Amino acid sequence: MVMMRNRNLKLLTFLILLASLTFLLNYTHTVVTATWFPKHMVSELSESFKRLMNYPQRPCTCSRCIGEPGVSPWFDERFNQTMQPLLTAQNALFEEDTYSWWLKLQREKQPQNLNDTIQELFQVVPGSVDPMLRRGVAGCRRCAVVGNSGNLRESQYGPHIDSHDFVLRMNRAPTTGFEADVGSRTTHHLVYPESFRELGENVSMVLVPFKTLDLQWVVSATTKGTISHTYVPVPSRIKVKRNQILVYHPAFIKYVFDSWLQGHGRYPSTGILSVIFSLHICDEVDLYGFGADSKGNWHHYWENNPSAGAFRKTGVHDGDFESNVTATLASINKIRIFKGR
Repeated sequence: MVMMRNRNLKLLTFLILLASLTFLLNYTHTVVTATWFPKHMVSELSESFKRLMNYPQRPCTCSRCIGEPGVSPWFDERFNQTMQPLLTAQNALFEEDTYSWWLKLQREKQPQNLNDTIQELFQVVPGSVDPMLRRGVAGCRRCAVVGNSGNLRESQYGPHIDSHDFVLRMNRAPTTGFEADVGSRTTHHLVYPESFRELGENVSMVLVPFKTLDLQWVVSATTKGTISHTYVPVPSRIKVKRNQILVYHPAFIKYVFDSWLQGHGRYPSTGILSVIFSLHICDEVDLYGFGADSKGNWHHYWENNPSAGAFRKTGVHDGDFESNVTATLASINKIRIFKGR
């Protein structure tokens, strides 16, 4: 913030100086015939002003800004600022290769027509971006992405997590009874039908659709409640307010898979989808509850389940590669990882 004020002060001083010199030059043309004030000084100052105006501005006022280019070639090759994380009525037209790839994720035998489904969807939920997530004037937006690892136990991270502007959680993660370690605030909760849990009153649900049926389920669960089974039982109705339902863009899922995972695994996990999502909506990102605990165990913080990390060996998600991505992001100071216990 101090750097920004100093820059603004310097710019204001330069503008005043330039205006004064321009006035003096004009005055010598109209009143004084002497050439005591050379024109080339104003010309050089004008060029300096142009260079100053073209100086790349930092994308935020944080001490570190995720979107700032030139820090890491590895990051710049992968990060595409133009990608839109959320599906809206304005960006709902899929490219053919994206649609074909997305259809294969869950191998639906007879998916409903996507255009018809999306039209029905936006008759029920908002077809525009959550105003909270729109980037406005430069500021410092801080995200806490809270994973489900058992390394959160006895971490005492709760107050630090709650201090962020946005707190993202995923799947079945509870907070009640674990507030000291995981915090109590949630602004956005990423789920798919099979991992849904009821959310707090002011929490926005971000549906991650892996199939057309997931979009149909949102319509059904907020209206007639006709869908109660996908490949497992799912809630036929949900209590989330319609205006608090957002949809993760399938094209963004493919972007994460192609650009960030380089095709590893069959498709990205909700964890890495949450991380890359946060890179696009926040200026600083802190990760909690990712990875194994200090003993190398993979389990959820709310249960004792020695097989909870079995997904890492199924081939659906490449947990090791995803972990390497987050570790690299931390090594170049794009994110911070809090490893707990």
